[in-house]
Amino acid sequence: MGTLWWNGTFFTMVHEGDQVEAVFTEDGKIVAIGTAEELRQKYRTRINQEMNCDGAYVYPGFVDSHLHMIGHGEKLLRLDLSTVMNAEDMREKLMERVALTEEGDWVTAEGWNENNFPDQKIFHRNELDEIAPNHPMILTRVCRHAILVNSKALQLAGISKDTADPPGGRIVRDELGEPTGYFLDTAQELVKRVAPSVSAAYLERALAAAVDDMVAKGLVGGHTEDLGYYLGFNQTFATFQRVIDGNTRRFRAHLLVHHEVIDDMIKAGYCKGPVGEWLEFGAMKIFADGAFGGRTALLSEPYCDAPTTSGVAIHTQEQLTNLIKKARQYKLPVAIHTIGDEALRMAITSIEAHPVTEGRDRLIHTQVTPPSLVERMKKLKVILDIQPAFVPADFPWVEERLGNERLSYSFAWKTLLRSGMALAGGSDAPIEEVDPLYGIYAAVARKKATDQHEGYLPEEKLTRYEALQLYTTGSAYAIEREHERGNIRPGYVADFTMLNRNLFTCREEELLTTRVEKTVIGEAIVFQA
Repeated sequence: MGTLWWNGTFFTMVHEGDQVEAVFTEDGKIVAIGTAEELRQKYRTRINQEMNCDGAYVYPGFVDSHLHMIGHGEKLLRLDLSTVMNAEDMREKLMERVALTEEGDWVTAEGWNENNFPDQKIFHRNELDEIAPNHPMILTRVCRHAILVNSKALQLAGISKDTADPPGGRIVRDELGEPTGYFLDTAQELVKRVAPSVSAAYLERALAAAVDDMVAKGLVGGHTEDLGYYLGFNQTFATFQRVIDGNTRRFRAHLLVHHEVIDDMIKAGYCKGPVGEWLEFGAMKIFADGAFGGRTALLSEPYCDAPTTSGVAIHTQEQLTNLIKKARQYKLPVAIHTIGDEALRMAITSIEAHPVTEGRDRLIHTQVTPPSLVERMKKLKVILDIQPAFVPADFPWVEERLGNERLSYSFAWKTLLRSGMALAGGSDAPIEEVDPLYGIYAAVARKKATDQHEGYLPEEKLTRYEALQLYTTGSAYAIEREHERGNIRPGYVADFTMLNRNLFTCREEELLTTRVEKTVIGEAIVFQA
């Protein structure tokens, strides 16, 4: 028996402007769309309940195409420094946390960003020692490609002046060669490996907090990468199975698998595709470079504000090619983190050597996209996972990193769309806010709400329809689900995001204050305001 959803405006996203007034669903799927009267008449013997949408504006369920769900949950549970706007406030928050922490226990925090500080201060380990002389401390930067640690943490990790930089990472040092406490990319693991491992109960709390927060923000699913961290593949995947069981919580989680645990997935008997109704395995995840914040994104030419470095390559070209070859042996697409143009070139070169045979490859972030590389990408079966929120977050300081010439083909979402590239939209949470409405706003406004200008690189603004496609049809296309997700049409899943505003006609700034009325997954209401 089914449900008639009526008294709403349902935007099908089949094409711009297409809308209907009612939808009939059954067994978690959309059966028919049309007027309430005609659906009542046609399906009167199969309708066992009616849901009055109370005038809401209804969209295909929003899906975040790239994030780290457990990391997002951790941000909700841990000390969050992402809103701190100066070094003194960061110091005070850390001192408050130290005072509440048992002596000798680790002090952890997430999300600091020196680019938000007027003086762009990065704490030295000696300053952290003053805050926490008797606690090891590890502070994760907002990009998650860098950490700050104090001397206690260095001692426990056995790190000294003589410790070598690992491949794909860097220990920042002072003029005497001593570690400053600032660790970039793979160098983070030198400290993280001695930090206490998290418990299964902690992982469960973090994932549950993430799902609950995401559905409250109108998300019905997410493409997430978590399985290579924490307690390893088996226990982390078991956490997903316990938390998203379809009873306590339902959510469509598409799981990318880090290349370091891909063998564990295969040994456990899994392959690409669904594991039950709510979980499915996707591409093999590879990091090709770092991020702009710590100047570890890999560029073909040096940074304008740091001419001695071009960033960090996580793998050599040969290593990257071999990883992709391994994915193909397992009949898997790849999802490669590529922020700088040199990392993108390396990824394209390796994919060209071993083209995908099943599914679509994904290039995640793709923030610096020179025309020559776009032409090469167009010949591949790839989709680009972009994060619209990176524009208001990274500007204006990213201009100093890249310079005007490179900036002209960076964060170029509109240019990429016009070139024929397929785009999906995500938050990269916990890096940015998981709210899809903020992502939509960032795609069309390309500025912070408080900025008094027309937006950064305004020629790259997306239309409302293009921005909404990122979180609906784009996210579905990325995982080969475009024939059953991302639209409101017969045969598709009954996933809806119900809002109190028409996103196509409301004022731009109203995108940020739009309220989620209901989130529906598989015909069930999982959140209601």
